[in-house]
Amino acid sequence: MNFEIEIDGKKMFAKTGDLAQQSNGSCLFGIGDTVVLATATMGKEKTDLDYFPLSIDYEERFYAAGKIKGSRFIKRETRPPDEAILTGRAIDRGIRPLFDDRLRYPVQVIITVLAIDKENDPDLVALYAASLALGISDIPWSGPISGVRVARANNQFIADPTFEQRSASDLDLMFSARQGRVLMLETSANQIDEKTVEDGIVFGLKFSAQVENFLQDIIKKIGKEKVKITDDSSSTIEDASANEIVDQAIDATIFSKPLVNKKDRVSAKSKIAEEVEAKLIEKNIGKDKREKILDSIENKIYRKVGQAILDKDYRIDGRKLDEIRTLKGDVGILPRVHGSAVFSRGETQVLSVITLGAPEMEQYLDTMEESGRKRFMHHYNFPPYSTGETGGMRSTGRREIGHGYLVEKALRGILPPQDNFPYTIRIVSEVLSSNGSSSMASTCASCLALMDAGIPITAPAAGIAIGLASEEDDKNILRYKIFTDLQDLEDGPGGMDFKTIGTEKGILAIQMDTKTRGITLPIIKDALKAALAGRLQILSFNKTILALPRTNLSEYAPRIEMLDIDPKKIKDLIGPGGRNINEIIAKTDAEIEVQQTGRVTITASDQKKLNAAIDLVKALTQELEVGDVFQAKITRILDFGAFAEVAPGREGLIHVSELADTYVKNPNDVVKIGDSIKVQVISIDNMGRINFSAKKVNPVK
Repeated sequence: MNFEIEIDGKKMFAKTGDLAQQSNGSCLFGIGDTVVLATATMGKEKTDLDYFPLSIDYEERFYAAGKIKGSRFIKRETRPPDEAILTGRAIDRGIRPLFDDRLRYPVQVIITVLAIDKENDPDLVALYAASLALGISDIPWSGPISGVRVARANNQFIADPTFEQRSASDLDLMFSARQGRVLMLETSANQIDEKTVEDGIVFGLKFSAQVENFLQDIIKKIGKEKVKITDDSSSTIEDASANEIVDQAIDATIFSKPLVNKKDRVSAKSKIAEEVEAKLIEKNIGKDKREKILDSIENKIYRKVGQAILDKDYRIDGRKLDEIRTLKGDVGILPRVHGSAVFSRGETQVLSVITLGAPEMEQYLDTMEESGRKRFMHHYNFPPYSTGETGGMRSTGRREIGHGYLVEKALRGILPPQDNFPYTIRIVSEVLSSNGSSSMASTCASCLALMDAGIPITAPAAGIAIGLASEEDDKNILRYKIFTDLQDLEDGPGGMDFKTIGTEKGILAIQMDTKTRGITLPIIKDALKAALAGRLQILSFNKTILALPRTNLSEYAPRIEMLDIDPKKIKDLIGPGGRNINEIIAKTDAEIEVQQTGRVTITASDQKKLNAAIDLVKALTQELEVGDVFQAKITRILDFGAFAEVAPGREGLIHVSELADTYVKNPNDVVKIGDSIKVQVISIDNMGRINFSAKKVNPVK
């Protein structure tokens, strides 16, 4: 069946019933000429896992953009690019809260991009398609969800902007929503204020609601009846006496005194399980029932931790609701590297290290949507020891990619323009210890490392995670409380993880996911207010470590200079078959990149080599003037003087009278072939022949 609608000038369509019919639900969804196929499938066998096995896979196809993969050796799509993984994660965070987390049948949603029109971003189309595929299927899910991207240009909000409109925007806000409540939020911004974010969400919800109604109408017409699934892994305890045993053990162990560190809280969980099992055995409770009750303990601890916040403003480690854990930090802790910093917030600790490279070290992008180069990268590593565990050191996971990119997109907004700072910049954040919001600690460590490296950022940035304790029914959030700097047991049912990164001036990035059925505008407003207060507190602390970027780069960092030459002179710089530029590179050990615009970027390991390369490039490309001084190499010696080369193929005469302050009878007495001396241009005749003086700038006696 075909369905169509136009919302604010955007034509959307959905087609169902024709493709991928063996899945539980499938649809084609398109906006403009951007089209995706979404399928939703549920496995027939229940797993033994202790969590709901949901996977969201967003698959890019190069044919969608009329492209063939750029690699000479591999032409088919391989591992999804980071951008595809990020899109899949964003869709997942909107869909997941509307499943019953007791479900143990695997559910997989696969979204395949079939065509893109370079105006409408397929990520939003993918969100709608995934929601519709689940909605019309018989998979038990409480959707549909909708969503929107909001941009702002000239102080005007734009719903579902084109790529061109986004390029001129100071805000890129994307969220998924259901019935006016936000389930997932992703934002990057140019230091905007909290009120603008709130207004952008209010604006976007109006558009989102229209799409949601469109999806809901389709589901009502063709949706299958949802499968009724009973699951023996229920996290609730039906037996009243068992409930009482668990409650008493939790209250006595968790809430008798503040559990300040993670080790105490882990020990408390083990102690509770041991005490509960012992009492259940005393009551002659069978093994199967005991296991079910023991499996429910962790979920109940989470709920009780949230309940204590709601009822008593009591946090498990004794902090106030707006209190941040102890902050520590240091910079310049590693030798040789170009910049480094360590930042700790409570038991979460991150080391960030900066590496500066030449422009040629930029990352080349070759994806379905992008072809180009990327000068700034932030990579996030989360080794097993950071949580006190062992595990395999495998390839980068989806979570690491997501956390790394969140910090990257935020800090990108405070980097100096490339014209002023042409370096390629890579930051690696090593999570040394994790207990809540390591990505926000990565932000703080990375910003301090940027300043330690002497990179002239426009303003220091910091990040903080805001949590939520709430009670709700199917229609409303009944009550809630916001708290600052959440950790481990505070991130449970009825909660959220609202990460905000910004400067003193405004917001750079937001990422929010929730374990509710969506958060309301008042919650968002309160979270933004709390995040601002927390961010300012951390920024104030970070100033005590390093208030401003260092004035000089590390002595181990490469040196870079950019020159603009007449494009007509590029051929002189390159030389026949590249002879001139290769000779400069060989002489100075510098890297030289030449653009068609005439921009020449020179990179060298130290200032001396850089200066030598600059002089040679200038000597080849500039119109020489009387008075110019160069370092030159003696190439020939004749009776009347010596010839000196200031650049490959560009030489002039030093007359014998200009070699030294004293009388020189034989030039061989003062210079030898291969000598390097300073010379000054003293004349250029009408045939372009150059005459140098050595005695004016570097007299030889």
